[in-house]
Amino acid sequence: MLESGTKSRSVGTDSFGIPKGKAHWNVSPGALAEQALKLGQAKKTTSGALAIDTGEFTGRSPKDKFTVKDALTQDAVWWNQFNIPFSPDKFAQLHQKMLQYLEGKEFYVRDVYACADPRYRLRVRVVNEYAWSNLFVYNMFIRPTEQELGNFEPEWLVLNAPGFHADPAVDGTRQHNFSIIDFSRKVILIGGSGYTGEIKKGIFTVLNFILPHQQNVLAMHCSANVGAAGDTAIFFGLSGTGKTTLSADPNRKLIGDDEHGWTPDNVIFNFEGGCYAKTIDLTEEKEPDIYRAIRPGALLENVGYKTGTDEVDFADGTRTENTRVSYPIDYICNTVQPSLSKNPKNIFFLTCDAYGVLPPIARLTPGQAAFHFISGYTAKVAGTEADVTEPTMTFSACFGAPFMPLHPAKYATMLSNKMQEAGVRVWMVNTGWTGGPYGTGTRMSLKYTRALITAALEGKLDNVEYENHEIFGLAVPLACPGVPDGLLNPRDTWDDKDAYDHKAQYLAEAFLKNFEKFAALANAEILAGAPKLKADA
Repeated sequence: MLESGTKSRSVGTDSFGIPKGKAHWNVSPGALAEQALKLGQAKKTTSGALAIDTGEFTGRSPKDKFTVKDALTQDAVWWNQFNIPFSPDKFAQLHQKMLQYLEGKEFYVRDVYACADPRYRLRVRVVNEYAWSNLFVYNMFIRPTEQELGNFEPEWLVLNAPGFHADPAVDGTRQHNFSIIDFSRKVILIGGSGYTGEIKKGIFTVLNFILPHQQNVLAMHCSANVGAAGDTAIFFGLSGTGKTTLSADPNRKLIGDDEHGWTPDNVIFNFEGGCYAKTIDLTEEKEPDIYRAIRPGALLENVGYKTGTDEVDFADGTRTENTRVSYPIDYICNTVQPSLSKNPKNIFFLTCDAYGVLPPIARLTPGQAAFHFISGYTAKVAGTEADVTEPTMTFSACFGAPFMPLHPAKYATMLSNKMQEAGVRVWMVNTGWTGGPYGTGTRMSLKYTRALITAALEGKLDNVEYENHEIFGLAVPLACPGVPDGLLNPRDTWDDKDAYDHKAQYLAEAFLKNFEKFAALANAEILAGAPKLKADA
């Protein structure tokens, strides 16, 4: 075995089962970029950032995500269409096949941490077939010091081989690509897909099991930032709803853009050491922090280019609407280091309502907050997952069902208790459509969404007049600084009021139908937070 780079003094590649090949340990981002360019797997853009194509998959494939079902998980995991059981024997077989596939090859090993709070830090070793995948790992996770690398002892191993294809008939997968977690072995296998998001979401899923189930820490699919007064804000939402964009606020310091924990002593901490932002239609004017982070060391995925140049055309969604960039969190100048804070004061549920029914902002009661957290309503935005080409209604429990191994009631109960203990205000923000549904209305203005959130954070919505939505019961402000009054009541934005009423009734019925599977575990307060259908509709 040929080895280069900085590695733990106590281990070699044979420790995880690859005795032959060429292993690059914890090499620099620059060296990884050079290797990717040398192999023709990447392009250097005019910004200096590296750009790659992830191949067949430009988004996650939730139907190909599995969890090994064994004594540790069989009674703890909520088995469903996202937590799909996998045989321990099939996992062991596939594990060995992946190791054999990597043996003799040139590959890249990186030791990283997850969790900015050292009390909950997870030590992860990632083995990547491609240099650019390893650059993604460098960008997205917490980077140990040189001294820490010398003594690194991993708890978890991730094997990532996009070029390895499973044989479904033999290996027990659905098709040739897969992402499989074994909580007992503490190994994640990712094969057949070059989409880098599978790596980060694999570790996120691990933490969503370990932290709540074993350490009484709430794991959350959210972004977070903190104001000058030390007040922390949390933004829940699925990909494409605005977590990264809205948490990158020039007047507040970023804690993280996607994954956080909430500890028993009220600390909010980032799981990651980087950001993974959508870049479709990115401009410096709209999102200056993200735009300026695209420089040497950043990794662009599946972007298009201006004709005849190496300059990225961020408006080009030809390859996918899910164009992305990853970069270390310190590429954003206005961040908290380390990535943690206390004193959560505001929670925002970001929903991309493709029906144009929900208001641009509304204040929630504790019961409504629990109901909507369990429901996790949004629209899947084009490109975020395989085969999604336009916004479609979905209910994703806890705003992250594909990554939540436990029953949603576990996360909801923990969140409800923490909200009440901390006295947090909860808001719903619609970043989707207004003036009609997708295809008729228009997407909510980012300028106005930012103004609404800023007003909520600064207490400017505390003393304005509110009215309750007729069906959803949410408290809608009648005025907000910097936002036209006519935008706040969604019904007012529709030309056809009857059409709005029918669509609102339709969406309310969908909420209630979805909640039926949770109702048995919901208390009276949560049930009271559900929408109320109009009897004469």
